[in-house]
Amino acid sequence: MLPWARTVVRVGLGVVWVVAGAVKVTDPTQSVAAVRAYQLLPQSLSYLVGWTLPYLEILLGLVLISGLFTRWAAALSGLLQLAFVIGLLQAWARGFSIDCGCFSAGGQVAPGATTYVPDLIRDIVFLAAAAWLVIQPFTRLSLDSLTGGYIDDHADRTADLSDEEN
Repeated sequence: MLPWARTVVRVGLGVVWVVAGAVKVTDPTQSVAAVRAYQLLPQSLSYLVGWTLPYLEILLGLVLISGLFTRWAAALSGLLQLAFVIGLLQAWARGFSIDCGCFSAGGQVAPGATTYVPDLIRDIVFLAAAAWLVIQPFTRLSLDSLTGGYIDDHADRTADLSDEEN
């Protein structure tokens, strides 16, 4: 059952990344504004991140959905989620009124219109999902299993039990 559960997590996380990137890729100027709202990066780097992040999110999502390089894609996913959690925490601590820009254009919002707690909870759940896939990347319906990247862990356990009996 666990490989199927991890498959659902892998594909679900991949869909999340594709949707998040697709929302932002249509308006790169607003994506840059959302990155700038965090006031963490120099302006030139904010521009670069704002323009490239949506494409990275879409690519990461497609790689996760395909199940190719699952452990590496999950590790990158976890690092991005951790960066988003840190970004949200620092914005909240500094009293900024911003929308995270995760599934929207992001940027400045009216004071009191922030959604930091639900955004942080969601991002921590996604971080935990990515961590699980880093630790146990074996999933069904993945390109990893076709290319020999990972052998089905159920098959491994069956082979281990057979070896113990002999």
